[in-house]
Amino acid sequence: MNDRTTVPGAPLRVAVLDRDSGFLQVLGKRMDRLGWEHRVLTSPVPADDLVAMRLSAMVIDLAALGPQAWEYLDRVCSQLPGLAVVVCTGRSTVAQRVRGLRMGADDWVTKPCHPEEVIARVEAVVRRQRRAEAGRSAEPVVAGEVEIRADQYQAFVRGQSIDLTRREFELIQLLAAAEGRVLEREEIYQRVWGYTMARGDRSVDVFVRKLRQKLEKASPGWKYIHTHFGVGYRFAAERVEPEQPAEAAEPAAAAPATPAEPTGPLPADLVRA
Repeated sequence: MNDRTTVPGAPLRVAVLDRDSGFLQVLGKRMDRLGWEHRVLTSPVPADDLVAMRLSAMVIDLAALGPQAWEYLDRVCSQLPGLAVVVCTGRSTVAQRVRGLRMGADDWVTKPCHPEEVIARVEAVVRRQRRAEAGRSAEPVVAGEVEIRADQYQAFVRGQSIDLTRREFELIQLLAAAEGRVLEREEIYQRVWGYTMARGDRSVDVFVRKLRQKLEKASPGWKYIHTHFGVGYRFAAERVEPEQPAEAAEPAAAAPATPAEPTGPLPADLVRA
């Protein structure tokens, strides 16, 4: 599904799903001054309708969605992986923010906030998206049996999709682009999630494990992601040598048979004096 058709350098087209009239009024005036096209949504809109709007970004207040907030956020992020999504909502817990970002939201802003901050965060997210789009016209990256297709936001093995999530694809694309260089966990987090990694955060390890499992299942004869303990990860396609069955012990050589002693008198011609 092609969920973005905006042209780099063109004014942004933004949808804001919110019911805070005061905030919407100030934010709308700022977008007007920037020449952005924008529209207000007061209820969930199907993904197909969002595609038809040809959006650059979407700002979502989860409080405006009620009980279906998480389900809707997950659906938008999974069905429109190229759409820049910024959550702008009331106070939340760390667990809630982590949940939203792991679902695929590109940024999270806590209300009350200044509309100028929302504008800056939307610009930053769209800028990252456009840099990613610029590389999608490049030739596919092939490593071992895996073909990484930036134009489809997916990786394939022998023509079959590995069925990567958006975050998993961004991860394999980053690792493969390093061309065998070890990437530190902090660098991976900064470049994929867009934030400085908090102490104790294991997101990188969790996503690397999921990605590695999918690669090993689709291409069992190869190893792609290598762990450098205490540092980070390296991507390199290496064949997995099949385990050799243990060789059976060779039977001991049979001792030569001892000729039987003759029991009767020897023939006269074999008797020597």
